[in-house]
Amino acid sequence: MKFTDGFWLMREGVVATSAVEAHRVIDHGNRLEVLAATKAVAHRGATLNAGTVTLNIDSPLEDVVRVRAAHHLGAKAPIKFEVTEHSPLVSVLQAAEFTDFTSGKLTARVHTEGPWNLEFVAAGEVIAHQRGRSLAAMKTADGSSYFNTQISLGVGENVYGLGERFTNLIRNGQSVDIWNEDGGTASEQAYKNVPFYLTNGGYGVFINHTGRVSMEIASEAVERVQFSVLGQEVEYLVIYGPTPKEILKKYTALTGRAPVPPKWSFGLWLSTSFVTDYDEATVGSFIAEMKKRDIPLSVFHFDCFWMREFQWCDFTWDPRTFPDPAGMLQRLKADGLRISLWINPYIGQASPLFAEAAALGYLLKRADGSVWQWDLWQAGNAIVDFTNPSARSWFQSKLKPLLDMGVDCFKTDFGERIPIDAVYFDGSDAEQMHNLYTQLYNETVFELLQQHGDGEAIVFARSATAGGQKMPVHWGGDNTSQFESMAESLRGGLSLGMSGFGFWSHDIGGFEGDPDPAVFKRWVAFGLLSSHSRLHGNESVRVPWAFDEEAVDVTRKFTKLKAQLMPYLYQAAKQANSDGTPMMRSMWLEFPQDRTCLALDAQYMLGDSLLVAPVFNAKGLVEFYLPQGEWVNFFTAERVAGGRWLTEQHGFDSLPLYVKAGTSLRLGADDNFDYDFETDFTIRQF
Repeated sequence: MKFTDGFWLMREGVVATSAVEAHRVIDHGNRLEVLAATKAVAHRGATLNAGTVTLNIDSPLEDVVRVRAAHHLGAKAPIKFEVTEHSPLVSVLQAAEFTDFTSGKLTARVHTEGPWNLEFVAAGEVIAHQRGRSLAAMKTADGSSYFNTQISLGVGENVYGLGERFTNLIRNGQSVDIWNEDGGTASEQAYKNVPFYLTNGGYGVFINHTGRVSMEIASEAVERVQFSVLGQEVEYLVIYGPTPKEILKKYTALTGRAPVPPKWSFGLWLSTSFVTDYDEATVGSFIAEMKKRDIPLSVFHFDCFWMREFQWCDFTWDPRTFPDPAGMLQRLKADGLRISLWINPYIGQASPLFAEAAALGYLLKRADGSVWQWDLWQAGNAIVDFTNPSARSWFQSKLKPLLDMGVDCFKTDFGERIPIDAVYFDGSDAEQMHNLYTQLYNETVFELLQQHGDGEAIVFARSATAGGQKMPVHWGGDNTSQFESMAESLRGGLSLGMSGFGFWSHDIGGFEGDPDPAVFKRWVAFGLLSSHSRLHGNESVRVPWAFDEEAVDVTRKFTKLKAQLMPYLYQAAKQANSDGTPMMRSMWLEFPQDRTCLALDAQYMLGDSLLVAPVFNAKGLVEFYLPQGEWVNFFTAERVAGGRWLTEQHGFDSLPLYVKAGTSLRLGADDNFDYDFETDFTIRQF
């Protein structure tokens, strides 16, 4: 959201009340309280008819400084994300011209002489600062109140993160709203919005606000990152690294890390697709054909129409196509196959559960007490109110019989189209619940799966926000069946990885449309060198023989390759759990000192030793960059010097897959994904 009209003027109707100088600093031991005047105070009379900005500075974790800035302290406090408090040792130094608050290697320095100046200092250098007009209460022409904050950007400083975004990996110059929306992968909207960014300046910033956070990243004030929120206050945490991996480690120590997903989840998932007709015979034929063609399959997913039309969600198998669901699941699982079911948090009014949930008060309401409904998606669609603990238990009670029947996990779709005029059971502000809703939804399902699976659980979720990484795995949403969408999907996954999420997937071949065989085959290689791998489409199925026989060979090769890599990949998964480092990493995340890696978004590291460069065209031409050092081609064992760009030509059964020289790569079985990765492996030395 923009407030200014160029450098000097405000937009029409906008009034800013900005911190001008630090009038008073109080040391509370583990917290600094700063009273900032909004006009120069030359004498006591100048304190009249002027506002103040109050800051509280403390630390929840070593190397992290938290700032709470507010205009009117009596306003209703905003909802915040859960942050783990680690009670670090802190120190305060009061000098003549400044006061320092230090946690670990990071210091917040409040200048008490001269104009407003809050600096963040590490290793003796100012890594970021907030100077003139950087903290301000804003009143707009329509009477709305916002709190606006700006943090400096240095020369050559790039901004990354802010969730799963499909635009350029570097956010500089972009206007971004942290607001979950169902916009597909070809738009500026995002399903997974995270108010956290990190820079190559050695730090990250987490804005602890669950509602809309309007970001202007060098787009209004080009020397600054600006974030504004509705209301009278904002809380933000500056996190010192200095490396991007260290920033992510500390950010996820605050907001949580993912458990390691079940081994079987890393294998190939096959879906019924969305609107295609299917029954047990169709499903059985897909599975039998995969087995016949020697393509290891780990999970079969039933999409929307396992339930009857107009009745989503009633969590009941459609008896017309699945008359014996328990028997069917037993037959499908006989060879070790796992089962996933599509669900969402909405109840159409034709569902038998609608009247039950409405009578119990388990649905979001309007201000007049009626159930909040509309006809988008399902006729008379209503939304489960997960702020009601009883509603959460009720929702779980509808899913548990499916688990008892043999279902292993759920695809928790949707969760973005949440109204801002709804009334919640616990009185939560609807604007601030919009992004947070998905957290409660996924938590409800994930907790049930943990209970049923003795701690082992996985969802296949589309929407998320800060902290959502604790409930893996997330997939990229509705992409299209073309190379451009394949590339934008990768950008989204790399961005999500730099936002604290360790695991990610995408619809191989694209969701919308019918992919050309070349698109499908290239996407298969990329998809099976991702954290999680799913074949899924909308109006057409994604079984490889639907394209051509070469697609079958390509799918077999890369599925077996991923199975073979599992001892290595599982170690990367454990690192995501222990350190918050994602399995799929942007090149900058792994090589922060290599300037060429700063903007690379068409290749990635899979773990710390494998470099993957997907092919985004039918011809097989691919240009990619190898960082400094020696690299070894995984397929040919050719040694190649790094520090340069390469151009290669690849058939559909290949792509640039390089290993850091000196790597001892653990390789295992190629026919399944559920073996002992700790013992069943051989070493291949590169």
